[in-house]
Amino acid sequence: MNIFVPVLIVVATVIAMEWVAWASHKYIMHGFGWGWHRDHHEPHDNLLEKNDLYAIVGAAMSISMFAIGSPLVMGEGAWWPGTWIGLGILFYGIIYTLVHDGLVHQRYFRWVPKRGYAKRLVQAHKLHHATIGKEGGVSFGFVLARDPAKLKAELRRQREAGIAVVRESAGA
Repeated sequence: MNIFVPVLIVVATVIAMEWVAWASHKYIMHGFGWGWHRDHHEPHDNLLEKNDLYAIVGAAMSISMFAIGSPLVMGEGAWWPGTWIGLGILFYGIIYTLVHDGLVHQRYFRWVPKRGYAKRLVQAHKLHHATIGKEGGVSFGFVLARDPAKLKAELRRQREAGIAVVRESAGA
């Protein structure tokens, strides 16, 4: 098999996972799944959060795709792209863990970027945490970040419209 197709599937999956993460974050985590996500938005000193259960869901998605793609598990019914999709989900999970948990929330290392895209990611996610509760909010993605000035303007609009309660320190 040509390596180009599997690599394309992995890369396409990583890109698609940012959309899956955005939609899951906006409509599940800030919707009916708020019970697992709430502690991520509240101050605490715990090593783990209920929110970390979502990482297990992501791992289950990846493992399921590896299984679907495996002739050892599925026999003749194995779907070969499943392995590569599972690998793309795994890579996205690693990127998410390094960017969101590591860089933004500094769970694994301490580094505050002073410029560039890393700074923009941190600012965008801090603005996501500027709201109190699950209503409203901005920047639901984890790897792609909009301009912080536009996010602040959107938060200000949400506050004025009564959609979101914004923390005073957010400056929106």
